[in-house]
Amino acid sequence: MKVSKVTRRRFILAGLLLAPCGLYAEARWLEPGWLKVQRLRLTAAKPSHRFVHFTDLHHKGDRAYGESVVRAINSLSPDFVCFTGDLIEDGIHLPQALEILSGIKSPLYGVPGNHDYWSKVSFDGIKQSFAATGGGWLLDQQVLTPDGKVNVIGASCVSASQAPIPAKPGVKNIFLMHYPAWVKQLGENSYDVLLAGHSHGGQVRIPFYGPVVVPFGVDEYDLGLFQTPCGPLYVGSGIGWFLWPIRFRCRPEITVIEI
Repeated sequence: MKVSKVTRRRFILAGLLLAPCGLYAEARWLEPGWLKVQRLRLTAAKPSHRFVHFTDLHHKGDRAYGESVVRAINSLSPDFVCFTGDLIEDGIHLPQALEILSGIKSPLYGVPGNHDYWSKVSFDGIKQSFAATGGGWLLDQQVLTPDGKVNVIGASCVSASQAPIPAKPGVKNIFLMHYPAWVKQLGENSYDVLLAGHSHGGQVRIPFYGPVVVPFGVDEYDLGLFQTPCGPLYVGSGIGWFLWPIRFRCRPEITVIEI
């Protein structure tokens, strides 16, 4: 029996043909659930607080994945946790999403995202759930953490004409918002750190180019840390996905931040 010889040319050709399949498999079945822990230190001195930021859960009924995110957060033993919007896309998933997040063992502070509004759910249950952790669901409100040393401010992002809540003197100030570009609505106010989501990092990022597409309300703040006139802004890549269950070079993340 004659055996075909695998030449270098054939090997390269096979690799070129199989590479797109491998990349698609990674983007479709590996990265969407491959959670990473990002770390960010925003002080040169010894940090006074360490907390976790996550965003864009977009819970669609995948309990196992949601619970794995909560376990990852709890394993870090943060002083508190901040969430910057889009718990769900469909109201039918809200009870389970809140049940999963109730497992977070630190005070949980959060603000709504556009999908939370579009789902037309009542925010009453969300407020109760977040308050039960010792935190709060903040709609243009501010609240001190249990130690009284950090002021968490939450923007509803409903009306750009509304005056932003200024920082409280004598404490650290964290500003939560869903849309990264909302930082341009804050005027001359300054905060110790601003947190946002919404962009999902683009979900698909091309080397040397960046995100293929980002939604409205993002502008140049697509992913990561940005220095703005209002303070350092961190935009998370999110936990879930929107439209397509695909991520490429943009893994879901939770971020440990020290201030």
